[in-house]
Amino acid sequence: MHKDVAEVLVSREEIHEKCIELGKKITEDYTAKGEIPLLVGLLSGSVPFMSELMKNIEMDICIDFMDVSSYDGTTSVGSIRIDKDLSTSAADRSILLVEDIVDTGKTLLEVKRMLANKGAKEVKVVSLLDKPERRTEDVVADYVGFTIKNEFVIGYGLDYNQKYRNLPYVGVLKREVYE
Repeated sequence: MHKDVAEVLVSREEIHEKCIELGKKITEDYTAKGEIPLLVGLLSGSVPFMSELMKNIEMDICIDFMDVSSYDGTTSVGSIRIDKDLSTSAADRSILLVEDIVDTGKTLLEVKRMLANKGAKEVKVVSLLDKPERRTEDVVADYVGFTIKNEFVIGYGLDYNQKYRNLPYVGVLKREVYE
């Protein structure tokens, strides 16, 4: 365990098993609808999760990425900044947003609105983590890996000031690191 981690919340093995489960459910749902989903990873935190998840979706998929942010350190600043938009058209597509964590819901709400305005047929969300205690917007992920308590988490794509993304698990960051 990394010296800055207070505890491991979700192990590498648990994430792997959950990605198999989520991949199976996503495959069933989109196959039943006859749709090829466009998986849109929200950079940079979603990359490890998206990589593991898409290996377990047993159907044709398309992928793209967006880079959006609403955080400065540990604080959600309320407005989102778009650093990279889709390279693919969203028009008449079934989009599955891939997120590392649903926290306040502000970023997700805005991205869903943007994609709807670009003509997406539907926008659903799959998130590795859900932190409902922090929610300020009425946003619900359609597929959730793990619901967690209100802790500052790092690893498996999640960061603090761009560090810790490469940890192979989700852990709680020690308070003294960020306070």
